[in-house]
Amino acid sequence: MSQDAVEAGGHPQPNPPQVHQYDAAIMGGGAAGLTLALQLKQACEDISILVVERQRHPVPEAAHKVGESTVEIGGRYLRDVLGLTEHLTEHQLDKFGIRMFFSAEGNEDITRRAEVGHSVLPPHEVSSFQLDRGRLENHLAADLAERGVTFVYGKVKDVDLRPGQRHRLAIECLDGGTQEVEARWALDASGRSSLLKRKLGLTKESEHRAGAVWFRLAEPIDINDWSDDPAWQGRIRSGHRELSTNHLMGRGYWVWLIRLASDSISIGIVADPDVHPFDTMNRFERALDWLREHEPQCARVVEEHKDKLQDFKVLRNYPYSVEQVYSAERWALTGEAGLFLDPFYSPGFDMISISNGLITDLVSRDLAGEDITELAAIHNQMYLTIGEGWFDIYTHQYPLMGNARVMQSKVVWDTAVYWAVPAPLYFHDKIRRLADHPQLVWGLARFQAAMNHVQRFFREWDAVDRSELRDSFASFYDYEFMKQAHIGLVAELNDEEFEAKFAENVRLVERISGQLIKAILDEGAVEEDNEPMRDQVERWRKDSDLMRLVDIYEEDRAAGIVDDDWVPSAQPARA
Repeated sequence: MSQDAVEAGGHPQPNPPQVHQYDAAIMGGGAAGLTLALQLKQACEDISILVVERQRHPVPEAAHKVGESTVEIGGRYLRDVLGLTEHLTEHQLDKFGIRMFFSAEGNEDITRRAEVGHSVLPPHEVSSFQLDRGRLENHLAADLAERGVTFVYGKVKDVDLRPGQRHRLAIECLDGGTQEVEARWALDASGRSSLLKRKLGLTKESEHRAGAVWFRLAEPIDINDWSDDPAWQGRIRSGHRELSTNHLMGRGYWVWLIRLASDSISIGIVADPDVHPFDTMNRFERALDWLREHEPQCARVVEEHKDKLQDFKVLRNYPYSVEQVYSAERWALTGEAGLFLDPFYSPGFDMISISNGLITDLVSRDLAGEDITELAAIHNQMYLTIGEGWFDIYTHQYPLMGNARVMQSKVVWDTAVYWAVPAPLYFHDKIRRLADHPQLVWGLARFQAAMNHVQRFFREWDAVDRSELRDSFASFYDYEFMKQAHIGLVAELNDEEFEAKFAENVRLVERISGQLIKAILDEGAVEEDNEPMRDQVERWRKDSDLMRLVDIYEEDRAAGIVDDDWVPSAQPARA
């Protein structure tokens, strides 16, 4: 027996069958591949699964991987779909939502920076997590081995996709041996290696451009210790700032700080290369110099603990897309083997959650004897529509990160509409059944149209805005429409009730979009010393797409439907 055909955790298991045949071969044993294997096992108890992974389990804690922070869809998937509540509670950290700090006065004093985030803990049912990926993957691998999943540690050298037959995989094992296996389904979870995408020529360039560097320190840095100002400390009524995914933001960049359960902290710099050239930060000392210039308060804390550096990694240009992810010829891509959006807003596990669910639906139906030809095309189009739609959140938006007022408005809007539209579809298991609900499809199209128009509006507003925002705090639950959308994710609704609520939520998205646009139109029209703003206001007033959203806002306000005033008030720029 090859010493690489072992159980996760390093314990020998019987040789795979001599025919080396499986129902599903998963190429990649990271978070995407392991969660897919677990979901398949839960859906089809008798399914035979092979996982091929380059790195032996157990992997180190504080594993050097992207994807430590989750948001609501990913949290729902891990906690409720996969049933990992015990592991998440005992071995991971509950996340206190996202939190943004916008640049102010040289970024020397965090209390002077405008802040957006939670002031109270959200209900556990809609919580998310800060993940130590090493811990998660070791737990999943051990659990899967107990469920009878076979692990081979090595590299897939080639995949022979054979329509109508079992696909054939050639594996180069870590001990130098080779194996050939056959599988009905070839499932690519190989990450950025993207085995099938490269083989099939499915790579699609993304218009979005950004690079990232990140490192971990073996020190549980607490951002709440950066100031003892009682008013700043008093903003948080329950919960801990350090358990948020904390973002330090400036023009063309953001810096993340993510606490891990292993008492390490992950710190990353993500930047638009046109604003911050990648070679100014692509080594640790360069990254530290960059922090000294742009985030000096953070840099001082890093310098204090730099002797505890655990690792350092770079990705020069990380976003990419894909032409196809699922095929009725029984292959599929999941996780980063398909597309990668951006770490801002932590969508990585959301995309894994959605993709793995659609793949599980296809595989389980196929193994039950169903013809999946039409369904594979529908699922493929749905996933690509979601992914490409979310790219709009990021494309050409990084320069806005230096405008506190515009960016606070964007963060509140982006978060509210995520809770109102994509998240409910996932929480209520509607994504894999959208074709059966044309009203939901129509609502999703209206949502995407509003998304496109409002993201463009943010860019145009930033180009002419001269206001400032500082010394302020916006709490998500201070806005009742956000609180209701968030808590409403777990409401028990039948299909008819859900369709009605979803239509109401889409209307909410259109209404708060119109509210934003009208507020800036009214303000900009009277800015006597800002001719570019007044000219832009005139162009906006001629934009039928934007004015349709304003009309919706006005119609609902006339009908007595009034939302909180969530657009931050302008502060005059300092001389």
